[in-house]
Amino acid sequence: MGLFRRGPRRDGRDAPRDPAFSFFSVDEAALFRGQVREAFAEHGLEVTLYADAVTDSSGRRFPLGDLAAVCHNDDRGPRVWGDLARRHAGMVLRTLDGPSALEALPPEQIRAQLYPRVISEDGLDAQAFGYARSVAPGLYEVLALDLPESVMMLTDEALEPLGEVRALRERALRNLRELPIEECETVTDRNIHGTRFEVVLGDSFYTASRVLALDTVVRKVTGEPIGPAGALVALPFRHQLAFHTIRDLTMVPSLNALANFAATRYEDAPGAISPYVYWWRAGTLTQLSESDDDGDGLRLVADDAFQDLLDHLARDTPPPDRPHHPD
Repeated sequence: MGLFRRGPRRDGRDAPRDPAFSFFSVDEAALFRGQVREAFAEHGLEVTLYADAVTDSSGRRFPLGDLAAVCHNDDRGPRVWGDLARRHAGMVLRTLDGPSALEALPPEQIRAQLYPRVISEDGLDAQAFGYARSVAPGLYEVLALDLPESVMMLTDEALEPLGEVRALRERALRNLRELPIEECETVTDRNIHGTRFEVVLGDSFYTASRVLALDTVVRKVTGEPIGPAGALVALPFRHQLAFHTIRDLTMVPSLNALANFAATRYEDAPGAISPYVYWWRAGTLTQLSESDDDGDGLRLVADDAFQDLLDHLARDTPPPDRPHHPD
């Protein structure tokens, strides 16, 4: 999973866009939905197509947002959309029609496959996930069971027979810390001195959720602890986590770069989480960017604590473009 890649040959942005999935042209969306219908039919299920989902005769609804984003982001282009749709349909139907993993697996195996997952509030049913923990404005942590073909987010009802939520979360965090780093890339800007951040990438659905164990991730990637000033982090979608450890005023250009990175990578991504950048300090996330008033761009925001940090760095560190001459 590379961070930068050449995109597939697709319709130009001047082609009429699909209302539900604007990254598709109208013709591309028609091709995509046709492939989805065929994929479900090959698995023995006739479905009715809607703009962003399909339904079967029993009323089951299958959202298409993630599959559409996966197809859009696959650098092989429309020629593989049929294969991706067939794989998706098979996985969904096996998960729904097979025995429940919560009934089939022994409790200790369930705990071994338990992970915390950070999701947007848009994907959260507050009534079913009353235990969900807020980690930042609009972001929540839930517990998920990792299965060979899918991820099962666990509701209050599903967790009840497994034990106390606090103990389950501690086990899930321990499992998260033990995950290997699949891939990591360093982003710099030769035109803006000091800009640098690391991006952890992976096929794991918990890559972005590793923000919950950022201290472990940073030590694995850099070999050093985060430090008392904390770090800047972005988790645009489930397969990417970006961070810059704060040491000096190079955090200023890195903050701007991370804000743009988060907003760009959030768009059209499977499992989108947040378009914003955050300040991580001792496990707490403070939002540092937000949509501007007209909704077309971003602006940076800072609370008193972050402003105090900037003032401290300005006193103790020379500006990044100015040589430091000790007295």
